[in-house]
Amino acid sequence: MDKDKSKVVLVTGATGGIGKSIVTKYAERGMTLAIADKDEEQANKLAYEINHNDGKAMVFPGDLLDKEYCDTIAIAVKEMLGGINILINNAGLMRRGDITQTNDEDYELSMKINVEAPFRLIRAAIPIMAAAGGGSIVNISSCWGINPGPNHLIYCTTKGALAAMTKCLGRDHAHQNIRINAVCPNEVNTPMLRTGFKIRGLNPDDALDELNQSVPIGRIAEPDEIADVVAFLSSDEARYICGSLVEINGGKAVY
Repeated sequence: MDKDKSKVVLVTGATGGIGKSIVTKYAERGMTLAIADKDEEQANKLAYEINHNDGKAMVFPGDLLDKEYCDTIAIAVKEMLGGINILINNAGLMRRGDITQTNDEDYELSMKINVEAPFRLIRAAIPIMAAAGGGSIVNISSCWGINPGPNHLIYCTTKGALAAMTKCLGRDHAHQNIRINAVCPNEVNTPMLRTGFKIRGLNPDDALDELNQSVPIGRIAEPDEIADVVAFLSSDEARYICGSLVEINGGKAVY
């Protein structure tokens, strides 16, 4: 894998379960991290850990619901860190329910976080990458965006849109040496998953045990297993992969 301190990686949703694993993975490879998250306190803690372990990280706090933030963060990263080599659109939002259970707020938040924010970030990052001779973008979509499951209408719709966006972008910008791909996980053992269990009145440990039994490989994914695939897709080892959707599912189909 690449070990290049000159490379700058911008990660959104950087303090969450998958996001933190992605940030840690790139820090271990000696790359400079631009940490984007609305939780400034947790973002600063993460940057502190990296900077005090011979790494380099800078926090760019903000809310992805803010169009101006999405449109300008790439420029800010370039000005402060010298460029953007890798962009990871990791931040995401899940709302459950069929269409009759999906209110206007669910729709608007999901569209803004899962679709509009990546759109704006990518639109701003591509000219910077193109001027530098190329780059890599990895979006975090979902198996549920490729093969929609029941009672997750707006989540499946928005992750499906992100998957389609990825395939279009991959073709449109390959000639600029900008590779754009997506990882599509199924369930991942994150705090967000456990919170979802609690909201539904379930014991998180019992619910996780039951969920593990539904996966052919014997368990759901851990965040660092998603981070491994993200890091691969952005590396030179994946230099011929453009516009691909990589499912990370342990052999489990969406149903």
